[in-house]
Amino acid sequence: MELLVLGGTHFVGRNLVAEALRRGDDVTTLTRGRSGPPAAGARARYADRSDPAQLVEALGDDTWDAVIDTWSGAPEVVHISAELLADRTGHYGYVSSRSVFQWPIPAGLDETAPVVDGDPRRASADDYAAAKRGGELAVLESFGGRSLVARAGLVLGPYENVGRLPWWLRRIAREDRVLAPGPPDRQLQYIDARDLATWMLTSAGRNLSGIYNTVSRPGHTTIAGLLQACLEATESEAELVWADPAELADHGVTG
Repeated sequence: MELLVLGGTHFVGRNLVAEALRRGDDVTTLTRGRSGPPAAGARARYADRSDPAQLVEALGDDTWDAVIDTWSGAPEVVHISAELLADRTGHYGYVSSRSVFQWPIPAGLDETAPVVDGDPRRASADDYAAAKRGGELAVLESFGGRSLVARAGLVLGPYENVGRLPWWLRRIAREDRVLAPGPPDRQLQYIDARDLATWMLTSAGRNLSGIYNTVSRPGHTTIAGLLQACLEATESEAELVWADPAELADHGVTG
């Protein structure tokens, strides 16, 4: 597959490139060049996507079988890219977020749950949920039934630059007793960045289209299961001290 990754040098994008290269895909990345070069084997192109002239120059007149976009900023950037690539790419995969659903997000919701308003031409990213929804609309506007929107849950895994899982790993590795948000059997539905990458690439190869919530299955694990895995990974003997969520909320601790 001739693949264009918009992004590709950190977290989800980096996992996408690594998996695509492992599969033998012909990979081109487009980045601003701030995070270093992509993995060996990928062809790097550089541009500030918010500048249409730079984007046009960087992409030239090439075509691709599929593009996957990891952008998390202003929706107008996705709009510019999708519009430019609409006649030159067969499939557009967009990494969105379950944050687009209206709050409070109910347990067990599916893809038909109500979402926030979004504007595909919005130049601001000050509202993350609205920005991601705007990005979705930009992709759908230009690619329609040739697009795949992955509404990812909490993303964990290699190269994470958000700091969630690394924070727990460092804390558990260095402390004897670690405060843990109870109850221990509280279910979690996150997704590993490698699984998200694999699914999006497989879907691109099959021309799968539509909007999907991309999270682990219900009952996959609990907060106790996640923190136990952190103990094992760090070979720590730290004691997990479980705290009642109401007590944590009283002290301004939220999650």
